[in-house]
Amino acid sequence: MKARIVTLPGDGVGPEVTAAAVAVLKTVAARYEHVFAFEEQLIGGIAIDATGEPLPAASLAACRSADAVLLGAVGGPKWSDPNAPVRPEQGLLALRAALGVYANLRPLQVHPALANLSPLKNEKLKNIDVLFVRELTGGAYFGAKTRTDEAATDECRYTVAEIERVVRRAFELARGRRRHVTSVDKANVLETSRLWRSTVQRIAAEYPDVKLEHQLVDSMAMLLLTQPNRYDVVVTENLFGDILTDEAAALAGSLGLLPSASLGDGKAGLYEPIHGSAPDIAGRGVANPVGAILSAALLLRHSLGLETEAVAIESAVEQVLRHGPHSRDIGGHAGTDEVRDAVLAAIEDHADNAAAFFCGARACG
Repeated sequence: MKARIVTLPGDGVGPEVTAAAVAVLKTVAARYEHVFAFEEQLIGGIAIDATGEPLPAASLAACRSADAVLLGAVGGPKWSDPNAPVRPEQGLLALRAALGVYANLRPLQVHPALANLSPLKNEKLKNIDVLFVRELTGGAYFGAKTRTDEAATDECRYTVAEIERVVRRAFELARGRRRHVTSVDKANVLETSRLWRSTVQRIAAEYPDVKLEHQLVDSMAMLLLTQPNRYDVVVTENLFGDILTDEAAALAGSLGLLPSASLGDGKAGLYEPIHGSAPDIAGRGVANPVGAILSAALLLRHSLGLETEAVAIESAVEQVLRHGPHSRDIGGHAGTDEVRDAVLAAIEDHADNAAAFFCGARACG
């Protein structure tokens, strides 16, 4: 397979973890005989410094023509003035809207070897396998905004069509899992949530084989910490999804472990670790690259249709999490490059073992 992948390393630790993910993709391409062409572009604070814009036209054009986009992180103290007319996060929001990636997938699993890092007791961490589906291009992040010296507003607006498409995606994904969807809203207070709930209820009738339950967002915040293993697919609006998935990341032990995929109606997607730019450790070579590497696995699965290769990466990461080396955020001492190299070695082992099994089954000469 031939594919063109645009990388947006961005700010802080973004370039470090993106480089690790690219190294993994290059190894996969070599082992499985694919041709991946990479093109690096600017986004975020570094783009503001270079061009005055958080998402330059050249970056957007490259992303629109790519098979997939791999993002690092945006933002940092240098660009954190709340009164600044241009901010790094504007580039990310504009990219999501331009690409039409309305469904943000954030899988959560707790690795047994890292259970002690979670704030929860170990018995609550068994069999956690949750897929969050967050609506990504609507709600308060994209609504009309006003600001005066005395007041400010952020409009939270949703259309039926926006809700329908992300909810259908959640139900389709649930059919390939444990057939259970939890929809999260604040329907006891917010009109947008009442529209959300009624729309979800109507769409659910199209999927009689999938169980639906509703939860209010404040209750869900508690239940994620007290009964996390009861959930399968959780679908919610933009702001609630952003908050709940960061909360859920604590269950896994570190934000640095978790990937995400942002998908629209086509195959092209935007892939990024859920962590931020971590400016306090940027340039020190200690950032955890696992979230970015697992995002590369999601890229292979969802945009390129390469399931075997995605599993090879995920199996390699599982081996490294089980046996080490571990980065500092999960109790180890390894740097970014050391973790990357361990994953690369595990991918080679995985490919060799798969080839040996195939030849053994087929009596290869």
